[in-house]
Amino acid sequence: MSSKNKLTLFIFIALVVGVAVGYYLNVNNFSTNNNAIVSADAQVKKIEAQMGNLPDTTVAQYAVLKTQKAEQVKIRKENEVAREKGLEPLTLLSDIFLRLIKMIVAPLVFTTLVVGVAKVGDIKAVGRIGGKTMLWFISASLMSLLLGMLLVNLWKPGEAMNLPLPSSHTETGIKATALSVKDFISHIVPKSFAESMATNEILQIVIFSLFFGVATAAIGEKGKVVIEFFDSVAHIILKVTGYVMNFAPFAVFGAMAAIVAKQGISVLSTYALFIGEFYSGMVILWILLILVGYLILKKRIFNLMNRMKEPVMLAFSTASSEAAYPRTLLQLERFGCKDKIVSFVLPLGYSFNLDGSMLYMTFASIFIAQCYGIHLPLDKQLTMLLILMLTSKGIAGVPRASLVVIAGTIATFNIPEAGLALLIGIDPLLDMGRSATNVIGNSIATAVVSKWEGELSGPLD
Repeated sequence: MSSKNKLTLFIFIALVVGVAVGYYLNVNNFSTNNNAIVSADAQVKKIEAQMGNLPDTTVAQYAVLKTQKAEQVKIRKENEVAREKGLEPLTLLSDIFLRLIKMIVAPLVFTTLVVGVAKVGDIKAVGRIGGKTMLWFISASLMSLLLGMLLVNLWKPGEAMNLPLPSSHTETGIKATALSVKDFISHIVPKSFAESMATNEILQIVIFSLFFGVATAAIGEKGKVVIEFFDSVAHIILKVTGYVMNFAPFAVFGAMAAIVAKQGISVLSTYALFIGEFYSGMVILWILLILVGYLILKKRIFNLMNRMKEPVMLAFSTASSEAAYPRTLLQLERFGCKDKIVSFVLPLGYSFNLDGSMLYMTFASIFIAQCYGIHLPLDKQLTMLLILMLTSKGIAGVPRASLVVIAGTIATFNIPEAGLALLIGIDPLLDMGRSATNVIGNSIATAVVSKWEGELSGPLD
C-alpha cells in the first residue's frame, strides 16, 4: 500500500474512532451541558416570542422577561464554556493541524506561483498557445466557481447544522458592511512583501508573485537559475506539506470527536447530505465540461474520456491528480495531441486549471457560512468568487490544498476559521472527487488547445 493510500486509510480510521469517542462523550460526559444548552435555547426563543407579543417595552412584564432572558443566556454561556473546556484536548489537535497548514501557505503560494508564471511569461515562444490556454483556464475556473456557488445556494446543505458562532468569533463581531471595490483593490496591493508573508495575506503574495514571475521570465537566461532555485524550494515545501499531512489523522480524530460530542450523532446525516450534494455537483461539472469539449472536439471527446479512465481512477484512489500526471500525458499524446502542446498546457493546468477544486472552494466556503447562520449577500459571494479565483492558483499537487485556500479566504469575510474543522473529517472523501475532476478538466483543456492550434492528429493506437 502506498503512503498516500495509508494516510487515507488512517484518516478514515481516525474518522470512525472520532465519531465513536464523540458519541460516547456526548452521551456520558457532556449530556448535562448539552441538555442545559438546548433547554436554555428553547427558553430564550420562548421568552423572545412573549416579548414580541407585548404592546411596548415600557410595561413591567417586559423588564421581567428581559431579566429571565438574560438568566437563560447566562446559563447557556456557562455550559458552553464548561463544554469547551472539557473538549480542549480534542480541539487542540485540530487547532495544531490548522496552524501547521497555515504555516506553509505563504511560501508555498509564492514559490509555486513564481515558477508557474515564469513559464507562462515566455510569451514570445508560446504567445498564441499561452493566450488560448489561459482563456480556457479562466473560463473553466469561473464556470466551476459559479456552479459551486449556485448549487450551494440552491441546496443549502449548511443550514441544517445550525451551529452557534465560536466564542472567539463572537467577541470580534461580524462586520455588516461588504467589501467595497476600493477596499478590495487597496487590500490586494502589498505595501511590503515581508509584511504580506508574515501576516499570510494570500492575495498580496499572489500579486507580488505575478510581478516577480513575469520579470524573471523577461530577463531570459539570467532568470533560469532563479526559476530552478524556486522550483527546488517549492519541492522542499511540498515535502514539508507531506510531513504536515501526516498529522491529519490526529486532527480528524479531534475534530470529529469534538463535533459529535457537541452536536450528537445526528450531525452525520448532514455530512452525508453534504457529500452527496457535492458529488452531484461534480457530475454536473463533468457533463458541462464534456458538452463544451463536444462542441470543439465533436465525437472524439468520447474517445478522450475512454482513454482517461485509468488516470481518473488513479487520481481518485490516491486523492492526488499529480499521481495521474504521467499516464495523463501519455494518453493525451496517444489521443493525437502534439507533445509540444501537451508539455506546455498540462503542467500549466496543474497550477491554473483545477476545476474540481474550484467548485469545492465556493461550495465549501458558503457551506461554512450557512452552518453558522451567516448570510452572505450576492455581492459578497461574487467578491469571494473572484478572491478564490486568485488565491487558488499555484498550489496544485498538495494533498487537501483546498483547505489552505479556504482558510485564507473565509477570514476575509469574517467567517469563523473554526468551521474548517467541519470539513477536515470528510475532506479525504471530497478530495478523491476533486482530484479526478481536475484530471478530466486538464485533459479536455489540452485536447481543445491542440484542436485550436491545428495540432490534433489521429490517434496513435
